[in-house]
Amino acid sequence: MRIRHAVPLLLTSVAGLFFFHSQVATSFDFSASDPGVRGGGADAGGPLPGLTANQRAFFDQGLADFNSVEDVADGLGPTMNLDACGGCHAQPAAGGTSPKVNPQVAFATLRGADNKLPSFVRLNGPVREARFVKNPDGSPDGGVHAIFTIQGRDDAPGCVLAQPDFATQLANRNVIFRIPTPVFGAGLIEEITDTTILMNLSRDSSTKSQLGISGRPNRNGNDGTISRFGWKAQNQSLIIFSGEAYNVEMGITNELFQSERDQTPSCQFAKVPNDIQNTDAADNAATRLTAALAATPAVLNFGNFQRFLAPPTPDPDTPGGSNSIGRGRNVFSSIGCALCHTPSMRTGNATVDALRFQTANLYSDLALHNMGNGLADGISQGAATGSEFRTAPLWGLGQRIFFLHDGRTDDLRDAIRQHASNGSEANQVISRFNNLSEFQKQDLLNFLRSL
Repeated sequence: MRIRHAVPLLLTSVAGLFFFHSQVATSFDFSASDPGVRGGGADAGGPLPGLTANQRAFFDQGLADFNSVEDVADGLGPTMNLDACGGCHAQPAAGGTSPKVNPQVAFATLRGADNKLPSFVRLNGPVREARFVKNPDGSPDGGVHAIFTIQGRDDAPGCVLAQPDFATQLANRNVIFRIPTPVFGAGLIEEITDTTILMNLSRDSSTKSQLGISGRPNRNGNDGTISRFGWKAQNQSLIIFSGEAYNVEMGITNELFQSERDQTPSCQFAKVPNDIQNTDAADNAATRLTAALAATPAVLNFGNFQRFLAPPTPDPDTPGGSNSIGRGRNVFSSIGCALCHTPSMRTGNATVDALRFQTANLYSDLALHNMGNGLADGISQGAATGSEFRTAPLWGLGQRIFFLHDGRTDDLRDAIRQHASNGSEANQVISRFNNLSEFQKQDLLNFLRSL
C-alpha cells in the first residue's frame, strides 16, 4: 500500500520539480523587447477641446495649409527637402513625425526632377534633413543643406542647379541628420511659462546632482526668454519654428524669412517673398472671418494649426495590459527617467481659454542636457552645444517609428541604451535601467508605448 501511494507522490514531486525548472528557464530566457508601434487609431491629430468656432476655423485652415503640396509657382525651392509640412510630419497623423514610407524617395524625381537619392535617404527609413558640421575652411557650419533642387522639373524650365556633394561630405564625416519633431500639443508647450520651466528644473536638485543630471534652458539671444521648439530648443515660438521650416525645408520665403536661400537667377520662378500677408484683402463686419482666413499667410496658418493641435491620447491598456503599464510607470520614476522627462507641467494665463491653466502631460522638462559623445552631433544652436539636446517630449511615443534626433534606430530599447555614453547626464539612469530585471524592463517599455 505504501509503495502504491509513493508512486503518485513521486510523480507529483517530479512534475513539480519540472514545473519549477521550467519557470526558472522561462525567466532566464526571457528578454525584454520593444512592443513596436501601438496599433489602433491615431489617437492624435485633432483640435484641442474647448476651441471657439472661430478658433476651430483657423485650425482647419492651418491643417489644410499644413498638408498642402507646394509647386515651383508657389515658391518651392530652388532647394528643398520636401514639398509639404504634412509629408514630413505624418506619423500617426498630421502633426506627427516620419511615416513608415519615406516620401522623399518619390519626391526626388517628381515632375521630372533630376535628383539622385543620397545613401541616407531610404524608402523604409526616416525623413531626414542634412546639416554639415564644418565649412571647407574648418569653421563651424551647422546649417541645413537641402537634399534636392528643382532642376529638371517641368515647372522649372531652364533651372540648372546641382545637389550638394553628399558622398564627399559623408566620406569626410561632415554630415549629421535630423528627423521631424512631432508638434502635437505644441500650443500647450508654448504657453508653459519660463518661471514654471525654471522651477521644475530646480526640483529634486539633490537627487539630480547625485545622478549627474544638471540641465539648463536654451534662451532667445535677444530678449532672454526660454526657447523650447526643435531638437535643441532653438526656436522660441511656433511662428518662428514654422517660418524657419517653411524657408529651410521647402525653400519658400515668407513673412519671417524673406530672402531666398539660393538665388541662382535661372531658378527663380515666383515673386519674393513667396508667401506674405495679403494687405489688399477685403475687411468688413459681414466677411471678417472669411477675409481674415484668406489674408493669413501660410506660415501663420501653420502656427495656428500647431497652436490649436491637441496632444496625443495615451492608451492605458495596451501594450501589456494596465497592470504592466502601471508597473512600468513606477519603474520610469524610480530609476530617474522622470527627472528629465517631467510627466507634466501647467500652462499659464493664456489668451485662449483652451490653452489657459491646462495640464500638459508632455514628459519633458524642455531643457538642454548633455547627452555625451554617443549622441553628439557637433552642431551648436543658440546656447546649445554640440552634445546638448532638448529633452524630447514623450507624449505620442507609442506610435512613433523612428527614434533619437537622427532616426538612427526604430527599436525603443536601443534608443534608451544610446542615452549612455562618455559625458552623458543619463549615464547613471541608464545603468539603473540595465540593472533592472527583464520583466521590469518590459513593463517600462510597455508603459512608454502606451503614451
